[in-house]
Amino acid sequence: MNTPTGTSTAAATPAVTDEFRYWQRRILITTLVGYAFFYLVRKNISFAMPGIKAQLGLTKADLGMFLTLHGVVYGVSKFVNGFVADRMNARWYMVTGLVLSAAMNVCFGFSSAVVTLGVFWVLNGWFQGMGFPPCARLMTHWFSPKELATKMSIWNTSHSFGAGAVAILAGYLAAYGWRYCFWVPGGLAILAAVVMAFRLRDTPQSVGLPELPDTRIADAGKEDTKDFKRFIWRQVLTNRGIWVFAIANFFVYVLRYSILDWGPTLLKETKGVELQESGWMIAAFEASGVVGMLLSGWITDKVFGGRGARTCVFCMFMASLSALAFWYAPSSTLVNAVLLGCAGFFIYGPQALVGICAANLATKKAAATAVGFTGVFGYLSTTLSGWGLGKLVDTFGWHAGFLAIIAFGLVGTALFALGWNLKPHGYATTSTH
Repeated sequence: MNTPTGTSTAAATPAVTDEFRYWQRRILITTLVGYAFFYLVRKNISFAMPGIKAQLGLTKADLGMFLTLHGVVYGVSKFVNGFVADRMNARWYMVTGLVLSAAMNVCFGFSSAVVTLGVFWVLNGWFQGMGFPPCARLMTHWFSPKELATKMSIWNTSHSFGAGAVAILAGYLAAYGWRYCFWVPGGLAILAAVVMAFRLRDTPQSVGLPELPDTRIADAGKEDTKDFKRFIWRQVLTNRGIWVFAIANFFVYVLRYSILDWGPTLLKETKGVELQESGWMIAAFEASGVVGMLLSGWITDKVFGGRGARTCVFCMFMASLSALAFWYAPSSTLVNAVLLGCAGFFIYGPQALVGICAANLATKKAAATAVGFTGVFGYLSTTLSGWGLGKLVDTFGWHAGFLAIIAFGLVGTALFALGWNLKPHGYATTSTH
């Protein structure tokens, strides 16, 4: 009898098998689409920035500070909310985060004072941190570590679908005024949250299904806080492998967010590309990333036996090389779109695999905490990709800024190389109860 992935023959009757597969598909699709809407109310600011700059007279450093504060708060929020989400119902946690983030977007759209805009965007960063941790909890409860890289790479396409959709949508909305870049996505996100509330469930046990046998471990929600904190200390905070992925993630996000956050402005000022056209080019960056994520997950599981750092070494180096080629390419829309697509194809492999590998090393018991921890480092990168890059470009121009981005990409490549021999997951060394 064919059993669902991760279920034992003894535990899986044909009915349970079919039902388990149904819920795996449902959870995967719902979290994928749901998290894409988090991006709809996060990356929309990139296309509003030229309008905000023109209307309010802000500098690139000022706009970069918005990005930096939002990113730092988001990174801290991912870690804090990861610790909480490991002990909460992931369904309602994710829904609440999306509703609050959408509300901050609507408020941002109605604001004009710089301080008020900053407050709402920082709060949005905090609520955005309630999106990824519950997804990590859901994926590690519903899928075996033997297939998690493949399945979570499919899930990670949500980043590209969301960022690509908002690039096209906000590119056109900006023509009617920058405020529409926040009002429309905010409204759509609230509708998506309602659908998520009906479609999501927390764990297999919550719908009467058996636990995955190769992930059996004491549930964080069933032990006292002191024991859980000890587990977090051992399996996450002092785990060398997770530290390697976390620090490398800083440089992954410098490269990725420099293109996403500054792409429309950079294309307009250095290549003469208008916002509507740049929206399609950024969407191409994201679409290529979908293919890159899927392929990197498959390679990690099938070629490297779950050792994602090995895939990341190659991807990070090629992403840096593609970005370098883009910068020196002629001002041809087709050539620039292709090279941006190449950069997206390679950068989204490491972007997806960092969270996957951290979740596997931490086990499902601390998956949300682990991805939150790596997220802190990822979004601290906005000190460079946000304010730092804005200040550098204001002072020395785009050439110096872009070469700095590429240098950081190469540093990230070296860091992933340090994790070449890391084990694929932490279940074998974790005591069961």
